[in-house]
Amino acid sequence: MFELNNKVAIITGSGSEKGIGKTIASTLANQGATVVITDINEDGVKKNVNFIEENGGKAYGVAGDLTDKSFVDTLIEDVLDKFGRIDILVNNAGISQKVTVEDMTLDDMKRIFSVNMYGLFLITQACLRPMKKQKYGRIISLSSVSAKRGGGIFGGAHYSASKAAVLGFSKNLAREVAQDGITVNCVAPGLINTEIWKSLSKEQADNIIAGIPIGRPGETQEIASTIAFLASEEASYITGEDIDINGGQHMD
Repeated sequence: MFELNNKVAIITGSGSEKGIGKTIASTLANQGATVVITDINEDGVKKNVNFIEENGGKAYGVAGDLTDKSFVDTLIEDVLDKFGRIDILVNNAGISQKVTVEDMTLDDMKRIFSVNMYGLFLITQACLRPMKKQKYGRIISLSSVSAKRGGGIFGGAHYSASKAAVLGFSKNLAREVAQDGITVNCVAPGLINTEIWKSLSKEQADNIIAGIPIGRPGETQEIASTIAFLASEEASYITGEDIDINGGQHMD
């Protein structure tokens, strides 16, 4: 199940050594997809491409800034020239900042939205043309539990707002492209076992865990496995949805 043989998948923000993006890319590659690693971190892109290839997967890397439309257009042209199609887009790239609204600047707000929403918009828009031509596509974007519960973990209000925007954008797009064979969904992770989590003091960690019924942070693989399902044929009747992956920290 969830085989992705002959599919081409772009995963943004997948150049971190220990981030969610790397696990997503590895998981999709393990399911048979050719994965395109893209991130602003050129060295990280190269390392993750090598990691996937060393483990028997097919990967291609392109480094650049998703907030730059010229880069996004070049990326899509490059992928189409090399592989002839784009089947899956995973919008994983994102940044955060812990700051109060009182101390936040307009530049802070613009910087967070530039990556978390505007960059997502640019690459999503660019992928629609080949997906519509194919009459097939899977678009999966990462929102956050902070979009639903009003922050309270790491990011500020601008982060929560940008991730809430991802939800609204995706639901509207799902209606626009459903007749073109394209599904659009989101996952909303809660606390995940990444470097940010590991940087917390014991007291901070204990306070957060106290609010999670399952009693632990999630693992990057738990996010990636859900995305692999949404990217598969088995999820063909699911669109416009957002799936919470937070151990019960927030329940709709």
